[in-house]
Amino acid sequence: MIGAMTSPITDLFSLTDKVVIVTGASSGLGVAFAEGFAQAGADVALGARRVARLDETAALVEAAGRRALKVETDVASPEACQALVDATMAEFGRVDVLVNNAGVGTAVPATRETPEQFRQVIDVNLNGCYWMAQACGRVMRPGSSIVNISSVLGLTTAGLPQAAYAASKAGLIGLTRDLAQQWTGRKGIRVNALAPGFFASEMTDTYPEGYLEAQQQRIPAGRKGDPRELTASAIFLASAAGGYITGQTLAVDGGMTIT
Repeated sequence: MIGAMTSPITDLFSLTDKVVIVTGASSGLGVAFAEGFAQAGADVALGARRVARLDETAALVEAAGRRALKVETDVASPEACQALVDATMAEFGRVDVLVNNAGVGTAVPATRETPEQFRQVIDVNLNGCYWMAQACGRVMRPGSSIVNISSVLGLTTAGLPQAAYAASKAGLIGLTRDLAQQWTGRKGIRVNALAPGFFASEMTDTYPEGYLEAQQQRIPAGRKGDPRELTASAIFLASAAGGYITGQTLAVDGGMTIT
């Protein structure tokens, strides 16, 4: 309970001496999350399949004056998820925040998408988030927070054939609600989701030429998002500033979902 405001309200956004796990931390938004949470005061455990690329992310965390831990992690494997949490506990002694960011995307017409393609996306984007949340939920203390990175494509469509991706991200929103219902009152763990619109990432690099420009017409803000804007939203949900928010999905999309 916050009680009387005796300190600056900006202190509510601080994550000083907290420990954060970021999955998918080897590129794109995962790098932005890791750097931003370190700048907010947290030590960061970095999980990714491409462990060699975590060196650059770790350097950004350390440049912010915080400690970094690098762990090769394929979130589609429950055992790998547990190993990331175990390594974090061994190194830092606690887990305060999980940013469930690891994800893959495809754009395959529904009549041609193979079972293997569909299952791979669900395995990473939905199942992987569950395995990570499950492993963290076993060790998190009251006051901890999980931020699941969903997508506006879990709420709307955007002109590409993305059945597996959209299904996984919509499923993650449902998972967020249920884990919040199970854990907020009993364990003191808040669970929320972000639904990003268009931000530069490896997935957007694969979009057809002209696609992003065409979609920008749907965005009242008239532009793509800055990764720092999404990171700031994640810090808000993870910190005491979002202490009375749980089970919610915050669209960070420049207004795309209202058009």
